[in-house]
Amino acid sequence: MSNLPSAQTLQLAERYERAQNFWGKRPGRALWRFERACLGPVIEPLIGMHALEFSAAEPLLPLAQMRHSMRWAAVRGHAESSSTLVCDPSSLPLEDECLDLVIIHHLLEVVPEPHHLLREAARVMLDHGKLVIIGWQPLGVGALRYMGPKRNKSFPFDQKWRSVHRLKDWLAFVDFEIERVDYCAFSLSPHGGGWESLLRRYNLPFGHSFVILARRKRLRMIPLKPRFVPRLMIRPNPIGLNACRQRRENVRHQPSEHPSLVEE
Repeated sequence: MSNLPSAQTLQLAERYERAQNFWGKRPGRALWRFERACLGPVIEPLIGMHALEFSAAEPLLPLAQMRHSMRWAAVRGHAESSSTLVCDPSSLPLEDECLDLVIIHHLLEVVPEPHHLLREAARVMLDHGKLVIIGWQPLGVGALRYMGPKRNKSFPFDQKWRSVHRLKDWLAFVDFEIERVDYCAFSLSPHGGGWESLLRRYNLPFGHSFVILARRKRLRMIPLKPRFVPRLMIRPNPIGLNACRQRRENVRHQPSEHPSLVEE
């Protein structure tokens, strides 16, 4: 059961349904296929125990080798199975550092507080875990419909898109850093596979969407130098000490050459 207030629940559920309608149509399915092809080489080598996906489209978690996978939903009516996590995205009912992989697929534009979702994703991530963010590219081929004078008011062009640079700042705030960025979906035409492969090879930032792979920042260990201790630097020589002692004993028992110093 969702723990959101009713007004926020209805608003988020409405946005979620609009997103589902988009991904069910032909442009959304074409975009999802291009993103899946771009995401595959990124998460296929990942192996872990638990993973969570925030998405309104078809699941992408089966690409990774995870033993237990969960999906998120805003309300119980959107839950696909008994393992679906129905909750407030800014307050996940999960323990700290319990997940190996978290995927946020075009949901930072849907939730009302995206930075809170990013904070929760970072909280439940293990130190060696990976965070994948897929979002709309504001400077890509879809920017004319998003920022032009005749702006399209249908989903997803009516949402607020965040650039990779903005998400880099958000990730730095939660002690995460970007490991790699891939751009994809340069054309939503089903016959644009050739152009897609060519432009993805050069990773030009002109696609409809981007795929960010982030990880927790690794603290650099600074070796501490030992304090300067003279007794550790100058070690006594037992042979030299014995020689000095023997010399002092000989001098003490030897008669003095000065008569004035001879005892009467």
